[in-house]
Amino acid sequence: MTKPSLPELLHAAVTAVGGTERPGQAAMAEAVAEAVDDHSHLLVQAGTGTGKSLGYLVPALAHGERVVVATATLALQRQLVERDLPRTVDALHPLLRRRPQFAMLKGRSNYLCLHRLHEGVPQDEEEGLFDQFEAAAPSSKLGQDLLRLRDWSDETESGDRDDLTPGVSDRAWAQVSVSSRECLGASKCAYGAECFAELARERAKLAEVVVTNHALLAIDAIEGAPVLPQHEVLIVDEAHELVSRVTGVATGELTPGQVNRAVRRAAKLVNEKAADALQTASEGFERVMELALPGRLEEVPEDLGYALLALRDAARTVISALGATRDKSVQDEDAVRKQALASVETIHGVAERITQGSEYDVVWYERHDRFGASVRVAPLSVSGLLREKLFAERSVVLTSATLKLGGDFNGVGASLGLAPEGTAGDDIPQWKGLDVGSPFDYPKQGILYVARHLATPGREGSRTDMLDELAELVEAAGGRTLGLFSSMRAAQAAAEELRGRLEKPILLQGEETLGELIKNFAADPETCLFGTLSLWQGVDVPGASCQLVVMDRIPFPRPDDPLMSARQRAVETAGGNGFMAVAATHAALLMAQGAGRLVRATGDKGVVAVLDPRLANARYGSYLRASLPDFWYTTDRNQARRSLAAIDAAAKAEGK
Repeated sequence: MTKPSLPELLHAAVTAVGGTERPGQAAMAEAVAEAVDDHSHLLVQAGTGTGKSLGYLVPALAHGERVVVATATLALQRQLVERDLPRTVDALHPLLRRRPQFAMLKGRSNYLCLHRLHEGVPQDEEEGLFDQFEAAAPSSKLGQDLLRLRDWSDETESGDRDDLTPGVSDRAWAQVSVSSRECLGASKCAYGAECFAELARERAKLAEVVVTNHALLAIDAIEGAPVLPQHEVLIVDEAHELVSRVTGVATGELTPGQVNRAVRRAAKLVNEKAADALQTASEGFERVMELALPGRLEEVPEDLGYALLALRDAARTVISALGATRDKSVQDEDAVRKQALASVETIHGVAERITQGSEYDVVWYERHDRFGASVRVAPLSVSGLLREKLFAERSVVLTSATLKLGGDFNGVGASLGLAPEGTAGDDIPQWKGLDVGSPFDYPKQGILYVARHLATPGREGSRTDMLDELAELVEAAGGRTLGLFSSMRAAQAAAEELRGRLEKPILLQGEETLGELIKNFAADPETCLFGTLSLWQGVDVPGASCQLVVMDRIPFPRPDDPLMSARQRAVETAGGNGFMAVAATHAALLMAQGAGRLVRATGDKGVVAVLDPRLANARYGSYLRASLPDFWYTTDRNQARRSLAAIDAAAKAEGK
């Protein structure tokens, strides 16, 4: 039998999911197949509506080697495992004459831990474990969550937190889950044979397609202990998120509360001398942190340096002592010991990393209203790490609706550790960039309106002209507005102001769960939804409920952001343009994601309004505009209002 062609396979898969074949999807599938066959790398921008999941799944399944697909959001992981993969596998089975297996794999703390559930949680203040079900009042929210978790443990096959609906609070989940460092290991645990995390790993080892998240991919790359099974092909979806997720995993943090918990956990398991040394070091660290002012530490201050050295040395002594002593009076000692060891090892690792003072790390103090001060350390860049760990052993496909910034892929490529496209060399990963376009007719479906007449936004202070403009636009649109703000304070101020001025319902992020807000926003066309960062890329509301997307200002990183400003300075020191490489790239990516909220289906129409004149007037404005969908562009405020009113009238005439 002849091998089925890629167009045949794609046709079968698209038909099975009830989709429409699109030229961009076909071009993407061909390019993915070529990259996989050549063992090369591909960056592919596929606009919303292209059907990019099938654009990479079909060639990956046809190839026949193991593929890891890493995504940033839970929604896409679920879509792949519950919808796209089952239907695609069913459709391709007769043509491929095999039925590829697929599995989902996440970090250990995403799975219910049976040991924690049945044996209890190590308690900080006392020896042994305590029964969290006894300790929580059944009438309390925590008690109700825990009882529901216990019932769920008998019926769940996956133990995956995301399969529990409705969900439970982070506090409740922490009582029944462990991190990889706290885990006893399957061979030492009485529940090892039934462990949900271990079963997920076993399923992943047998699967041809493993769906995971960016965080686990980063852990796999950074920590050197492989978590993911061996694979020939890596596909990174939502790839615009990868650098920030990897940075998050590679960031260390120390807080006085965290150090105190570690002291309490270790105190009963080590000799008095070791416990006292860690206690003393903890108190010294706490005194230093009481005076900590937020901001980057170009050099580690002397008092912090001494406090961290004391912590590091005391932690090292405790780690040795934890291995040497046994105390049979402690109930389920192995579990208590493992949790104590995990806490102390984290402290030792972060303290050592900061005191060693690598030129490739950025250190800063942060202050949080609820949790107080912390000291943090993050890599200046993750590009070297990604180049070395991601692109060396396999073919990598990175895809997103926003990878091409300012007209090319080189900005995003550089952040991933790739040399400019076409650069030759023995140790240089070879890659190709491809933009397969979008099925949408952006110039006919959308308008980009820049409010050129407004005053340039300053660091702080109210923007009355911007709020007046916003109110007029929302009024003209008849509601139907998604407001994307660069800070929570700005979103709150706008919601407060417009609630006083307009008759339209204004929903505000933080006043309800995100899922509930989006559901209510989609249900009522007159409703507006205002919020900050997670809304810039987390809202998918096709149709008449979202016909105006407003950005209050260009979302540059804050000038006092320690990591971003350090990265900017590093580029400048190397002779590059730090502002364009870091701040403008960051803003372009967010704006492209934000503008992408407007047109989600072929019938959608609307306006993206940017209430920041710099997009029209500043030299970098053309770079940012080139990163956005190709909407019809205007700075005429009357034109914007007339268009919104016409779109609103058309929607009302259709009863929407």
